[in-house]
Amino acid sequence: MTGFSRGELEEMVQRWLDANKRCEAEGDWRPLADMYTEDATYGWNYGPNHEFMAVGREEIREIAVGQEMDGLEGWTYPYQHVVIDEKTGDVVGFWKQTSSATRPDGSNYQVQGIGGSWFRYGGDFQWSWQRDFFDYGNVGALFMEMMTNKAMTPGMLTRIKKATTEQPLPGWYPIGKAPVALW
Repeated sequence: MTGFSRGELEEMVQRWLDANKRCEAEGDWRPLADMYTEDATYGWNYGPNHEFMAVGREEIREIAVGQEMDGLEGWTYPYQHVVIDEKTGDVVGFWKQTSSATRPDGSNYQVQGIGGSWFRYGGDFQWSWQRDFFDYGNVGALFMEMMTNKAMTPGMLTRIKKATTEQPLPGWYPIGKAPVALW
């Protein structure tokens, strides 16, 4: 038992969803870092060779919701469903990745597949741990489609250039070499 009530976990989720909407509207996700404990960790897999890990609130602010979200202004990540386990304090949220850019047919560019975040609640309305999952292949395919259609914003092009020419970026580690295990 975690000692956290269902009501407290539900309130945390609502605070998180509200904060995400504000950050999307502002195009800056850095304020989300205030919703993590000082020693929180945040990571995800980055394909067959790399994983990402940020350790501590300030590293989460600067690289997880800073560097890694820069260039994605105009993108939204609407949560489709949230599952709360009050026994463990775990929360899993499933989201979509949708760009404000549109295809010639008027539909928004959107990553196919399932995206999500697995959180561990740390009390005081803060996450102590987060792991994201998404379909890396579909992300790559969508970005290629957007580049082909010249639908990339200057910020996205800068992001891609930085990720492909300045390896390794802060927070990127060879598989199994991150300062905190991904799983």
